[in-house]
Amino acid sequence: MAKKIIIPVENQNGLEAKLAGHFGRAPYFAVIEMEENGELVSLKTVANFDEHFGGRGHAHDNILSEKPDIIIVYGMGPRGLASMAEAGVLVLKAQGNTVQEVLAAFRENKLEVIAEGCDHGHHCH
Repeated sequence: MAKKIIIPVENQNGLEAKLAGHFGRAPYFAVIEMEENGELVSLKTVANFDEHFGGRGHAHDNILSEKPDIIIVYGMGPRGLASMAEAGVLVLKAQGNTVQEVLAAFRENKLEVIAEGCDHGHHCH
């Protein structure tokens, strides 16, 4: 069964997309489906439509409509982490600068669970 992974990104460059430093203010999200064996099934990019971009709500709540299993980020605020935990979504700390690098680290089980949220004054990158 494929896992759905979401990664906040700065652009729509697919596997070469640069990771965004702040989850809630990422302009886009890479939405990846990956088989248990690590094979990439699909990758699409969706726009962040939260209040920071003229939309409504918070990115951490809005992105749940994609039904992710895993979120991979540099860091996430406490409300975002709580929202993901409540939805049963695993949040992992990103290693790498591009989607491709992060997925490679994920396949190698190098990513750790994020247990504590970032203070918005001090981003945890």
